[in-house]
Formats: sequence, structure tokens, C-alpha cells
Amino acid sequence: MVGSGSSQVADTAAGFRTPTTPLTRLVPVDGKAADGRTRDRVAQLLFDCGGATAAELGAQLSLSPAAIRKHLDAMLADHLVEARETPQRGPRGRGRPAKVFVLTAAAREGFPHFYDGIATAALRWIAETGGPEAVDAFAAAQVAALEERCRTAMLEAGDDPLARAEALAEALSAEGYAANATTIASGGQLCQHHCPVAHVAAEFPQLCDAETAVISRLIGTHVQRLATIAHGDGVCTTHIPAPQCVTSPTTAPIAITVRTDT
Repeated sequence: MVGSGSSQVADTAAGFRTPTTPLTRLVPVDGKAADGRTRDRVAQLLFDCGGATAAELGAQLSLSPAAIRKHLDAMLADHLVEARETPQRGPRGRGRPAKVFVLTAAAREGFPHFYDGIATAALRWIAETGGPEAVDAFAAAQVAALEERCRTAMLEAGDDPLARAEALAEALSAEGYAANATTIASGGQLCQHHCPVAHVAAEFPQLCDAETAVISRLIGTHVQRLATIAHGDGVCTTHIPAPQCVTSPTTAPIAITVRTDT
């Protein structure tokens, strides 16, 4: 694993892996803040070592058995840790075997990941070995499943491009894009406030191009990307031309916003 050799060492006697950098002792604070900070330390230890018993955690954090149990029970209730049987090596002794506590998948999501770096490296390799066409094909394949899910969600949207944009915004929000559709004088805008591949797309705009093509096919008309998070804008903005632009001769155009991400 990346960085595993430099961040932890093995305690062969206890089978417990501890960080090479000691944890900073926290000043006790009354109430939930202190509990939360202690549980963060428990989570960090479990993240570093892969798993530990209550006794091992208590020893590392200088907590009594009752105190460490309190924190572990709360983390079990919040589905942040799970308890597993300790692997047996040799004859079983008296009493129940100590349980090993490990982080759940949900808890691990709160720690930094290196997915962007791996994805960028993979796309660089694809570009070097297969050329730009291979990157285009990869980008199209990546959004194919998203397109199918959104198309299913838009079955009752009708044929009007702006109505389809609103339905698409709802479908994209369900996918985690935090999208909304806005009606303006010249047509409409589809805004995405989150981009899960922004760092990768900054180097490989083919991902944005493939997504724009999906939006065009789903809405059923030509669209134009005005801004993208990948290129430093705050929001990914796609313009949808209206079949007929309606303006008032005496007043400025009025923009009507239809929020679909709340």
C-alpha cells in the first residue's frame, strides 16, 4: 500500500500495528467535543493498524477499560466500527476470546483517498499506449452507465427540452452532482455544483466532453458548456437553447429558477 511502510511499524508481541508518529495528547474538554476528539483518535488508530482489541486501544490512548468500551459502544451504534473474533493461534485459553475492532467501509470514507492520482495515472497510460482515441473511448464508456440511469429517470419528462433539463437535474442530484435547472430568456441552464472527477478532468477534458454529449442526448437538443469546475469555475454550467426565445419589449428578461436539489 502507498505509504504503509513509512507510517506504521509492527508490534510482533501483541500483533498490533501502531503509528510511528505518536499521537498528540489532547487537553481534556467536557462534553461531546471531548468524546468526538477521542473517537477520532480511536478511528485513526484503527485506520493505521487495521484492527485492534479494546485492551490494545485503551493502552495506546491511556484510557481505562470502561472508558474505551464507552467509545467503542458509541462507534458500534453509529456503524463506524464492527467487532470480529480474534484469530486463534494455538490452544484456546479460558474465557471468551477478545474481539478485534475494525473500521467499517463508511468510516473509511472519512479518510483521505488517492483515487484521483490513480485515475490520472491510468488515463496517462491509456493516452500513451492508445492515443487520444483511446481516452475518448474510455471517457464515453465511463458515462454510459450514468446516461442509462438518467434516461430511465427521465421517462416521464416529455419532449420539451427545458422540462427534460429539470428532470435531468433531479436525476443528476440523485447521483451526487447537486444539480439544478434554471429557465432564462434565451432558454435554460443546467448547473452542477459538484463534480466527482474534477481533478482528473482538469488534465483530461475528454471526461467533460463525454458528459456534455450525454446531457445533449438526454435533453434532446444541442447544448453548450459555459463553465466547468474542472477548469476552475465554481459550477459546471450547461446552456440549453430554447426552441423559441421570449423577451418583453418593455422589461428586461426575467429568470425563473426551478430548484431540484433541495
